[in-house]
Amino acid sequence: MRIAQVAPLAEAVPPKFYGGTERVVSWLTEELVRQGHDVTLFASGDSETSAKLVACCPEGLRLAGIRDHVASHLAMLYHLRRRADEFDVIHFHIDLLQYPLFEEFNHKCVTTLHGRLDVPDFMPVYRTFTGMPLVSISDHQRGPMPGNANWLQTIHHGLPAENCRFSPNPKDGGYLAFLGRISPEKRPDRAIEIAKASGVKLKIAAKVDKADQEYWDEVIEPMTHHPLIEYIGEINEDQKHEFLGNALALAFPIDWPEPFGLVMIEAMSAGTPVIAWRNGSVPEVIKDGVSGVVVESMDEAIAAVETCKAMSREGVRRYFETRFTASVMARSYVAAYESLLAGDLDAIKIPGLTIGAPAALNGATNGVSHPVLRAV
Repeated sequence: MRIAQVAPLAEAVPPKFYGGTERVVSWLTEELVRQGHDVTLFASGDSETSAKLVACCPEGLRLAGIRDHVASHLAMLYHLRRRADEFDVIHFHIDLLQYPLFEEFNHKCVTTLHGRLDVPDFMPVYRTFTGMPLVSISDHQRGPMPGNANWLQTIHHGLPAENCRFSPNPKDGGYLAFLGRISPEKRPDRAIEIAKASGVKLKIAAKVDKADQEYWDEVIEPMTHHPLIEYIGEINEDQKHEFLGNALALAFPIDWPEPFGLVMIEAMSAGTPVIAWRNGSVPEVIKDGVSGVVVESMDEAIAAVETCKAMSREGVRRYFETRFTASVMARSYVAAYESLLAGDLDAIKIPGLTIGAPAALNGATNGVSHPVLRAV
């Protein structure tokens, strides 16, 4: 299958530092190539991939110091649209700009929505351009969307099985780990209180964005002055593997509708169970009692520390391998692409057109039949 993967231009693929979406795009692209597909990646020029790379800017825009990314994305979409006939499937990982530009190609386009969808500013686009086939990264993520959104499938993220190596025995009995970003919705304060109440050391590996500096200075930093609490700061990918692998459990005490939460499956890959608040995607990602403990209160979270001590790390890893590898994710996307190309949706809506039963449109391409378009 000839597949175009269209990445955000803010970061390289994979990202040099931050960038969850770009990381997932990289994992998916590399696995699709490994499975034998002809993949073209539209991304920044400093991206690294085994696919065919179309450099749409010299380097990731954030590190290049470019603040407004709209112009670069519009230029990328212009060039992609001129080449649209070269691909069986065009898979977008950017937010909104493609909706009006690719309406006539909805029969072979799909957009994965990587962020939260309860942003009122975006709703005019979601309500107006209802034809774009969409993939959600959790069922819960879909909640705020209009009822006529054109959902194709929910596909959970997956990462290469070797990325976070299995660690059967945490050093020195392990510690609680908090990994990510210091912000009110991530609730590092809960993680600190869990550690203090349970008597287990907490290591915090997290960045502090400018927007959250006051929250760090006034709320969290004073709470770290305790013998059980250690603030490490931001860590890189190599450090992350050891950090998660040596943890007794990952604390994921979120207080917002998390669309997915990559750190949960990274911890599970290492065999480290997750203590997570029942918010957003958590009940879909964590199997309670198998890959972690889903909680709804501080008392439950404190008790979960003892539960995690007795959990099978081999069992946590096995659960990860069955649900959240890059191979599983890529196979799910290929199945979604095939459903799309077969016209196997209630209706892929294109203004003035509808899609009928599978049949060749101007001849089959690369062995894949396209749906017949007919005027309505």
